[in-house]
Amino acid sequence: MSDNNAGIQKGDVVIEAKNIIKTYGHLQALKGANFSACAGEITALLGDNGAGKSTLANIICGAIPKTSGQLFCRGKEITAQSIQNAQDLGIYVVYQDLALAPDLSVPNNIFLGKEIIKDSFFGKLFKILDNNKMTKISKDHLADLGIGLKSMTVPVKSLSGGERQSLAVAKAVAWANTALIMDEPTAALGARQQALVYKTMRAAAEKNLAVVVISHDIPKMLEVSDRICIMRQGEVVADLVSKDTNLQTVLSLMLTGQA
Repeated sequence: MSDNNAGIQKGDVVIEAKNIIKTYGHLQALKGANFSACAGEITALLGDNGAGKSTLANIICGAIPKTSGQLFCRGKEITAQSIQNAQDLGIYVVYQDLALAPDLSVPNNIFLGKEIIKDSFFGKLFKILDNNKMTKISKDHLADLGIGLKSMTVPVKSLSGGERQSLAVAKAVAWANTALIMDEPTAALGARQQALVYKTMRAAAEKNLAVVVISHDIPKMLEVSDRICIMRQGEVVADLVSKDTNLQTVLSLMLTGQA
């Protein structure tokens, strides 16, 4: 699993977007957006539908190419844009659809595509999975994030919605060493399940990851985030310290671009 703290201090800018433009034919989804995310902080990315939040996040995580502008990771410009390249740089994303395999166990989901093979002659020859080792590492990792599950061996489809979302976050945290991007992580969850996800989110930030959260739950973002970036019509119109602002200011900036 990744070393989340290697060479990075809390507060360091690890993701920076400068003058990002994205066009789809005649439609300009991003109009010179500027954005940054810092290690050890939760940054909420807010805005109305169509403001450009998901487009910007998808560019940062390599899912779609930018039309122009510059992206930086740990101070170095990102020139090749792809999901794989972003993951190689330690940038992982958690989507609403979770991207979990429902019929697999918790360890098999965490290690999906990164399975550990038994360190023996036949293990290497026949690629036999070391399920015991993956289970122990997974259990320790979840405990480190404050996630307690009754069983590690049951299919994840048997977990609650909050447990599945927390597992999806934990899976990304296991391999990320720069940033974690979350798109509406608590959509359709109850209050109790949301609390579990927010707890996991904060635990990820405490591992010195830059956590970027897209959400429509503005009051909750004011409560759980460290910074709030507000987008309007394809631009970032404000970058605020969460504890120094309020709901009225955020809504005004979203609607008019002015506080």
